[in-house]
Amino acid sequence: MQAEATSGSFKTERNDDGVVLKPLGDWTALGGEQLARQVDRIDLRDARGKALTIDLSGLGRLDTVGAVLLRRLVEQAESAGATARLDGASPQHQRLLDALDGRGQEPAPKGRNESPLFAMLANFGAGVASLKDDVILGVGFLGAVTMATLRLLRAPWRFRFTSTVANLQRVGLAATPIVALISFLVGAIVAQQSIFQLKNFGATLFVVDLLGILVLRELGVLLTAIMVAGRSGSAFTAEIGSMKMREEIDALKTMGLDPIEILAMPRLVALVIAMPLLSFLASMSALLGGGLVAWAYGDITPVTFLQRLKDALTFQTFMVGIVKAPFMAVVIGLIACTEGAKVKGSAESLGARTTSSVVKSIFVVIVLDGVFAMLFAAMGI
Repeated sequence: MQAEATSGSFKTERNDDGVVLKPLGDWTALGGEQLARQVDRIDLRDARGKALTIDLSGLGRLDTVGAVLLRRLVEQAESAGATARLDGASPQHQRLLDALDGRGQEPAPKGRNESPLFAMLANFGAGVASLKDDVILGVGFLGAVTMATLRLLRAPWRFRFTSTVANLQRVGLAATPIVALISFLVGAIVAQQSIFQLKNFGATLFVVDLLGILVLRELGVLLTAIMVAGRSGSAFTAEIGSMKMREEIDALKTMGLDPIEILAMPRLVALVIAMPLLSFLASMSALLGGGLVAWAYGDITPVTFLQRLKDALTFQTFMVGIVKAPFMAVVIGLIACTEGAKVKGSAESLGARTTSSVVKSIFVVIVLDGVFAMLFAAMGI
């Protein structure tokens, strides 16, 4: 049997081993509609249990439409109970067919039948393996920021003051209400729980010492860093990631501009300036909340509270907490910008990197706070 077509055709030969189908001419979009009707009309019921060989040696030009029709022939043969295979394809035709086979297909999920314990260990191992790449990328980004800082020190007129002020308003001033509110509530809760426990020992007044030292040394800066990581760090990652998806960062490089100077430096400088100020605000808010609760639950008047606070605290206590803030700001900014630069071309990648930015920033901030605590303990501070 042979079917004629304007731009392509095929003929079918049957033998004892099975069926051989030979596409002829050009299988392109030009004659795709007519070829599709011929492919749909072909009868392969007598090929059940046999082999169907599609011999492409006589095929002329082939485009995506023709490749789809060839795959439809294979599917029809398999539906009829035959074993189909393509044979005699030229290298160009084979590359097109291979690309068509892989398009739109997702790999099978791994570990579906594995035990939950094995899957958990596998995920943990993958996370540890990726930690090396994150460290290398972070150190490289830190080096790029350092070089950009040196260049800006030699040519300070290149620094983007307007962008820095705009980011400072977003990171600092706009974050003031939420930082103050959360710190106020946390200070109140810590004071309340401490009073209830210290009452058993008749040492209610010592809640002032506990609250003051805890807030100024640890709680104020740590709460601020966590809120900044969740609020500003995620925003930085989303912004840079969106620019990466729209190829705006590549456009900056094409114009001869340094993305580190334009995107990273204003955000990092804004974070370094805003973090100590927000930490101070958070500490004062927490002390205010704790003082009000001490007045209400512990009968500690504001005058007594302030006098005891003055006796318990020193300027060194205050500086131990504030000195951590710039380092935490740098860590949050580096992680946020690095994760934004790792975004691929999909919305799923943007969401995953934004989530990863917040999680990593909070984790590293807490680890950094522990390192500072051990350092200060070793120094006797």
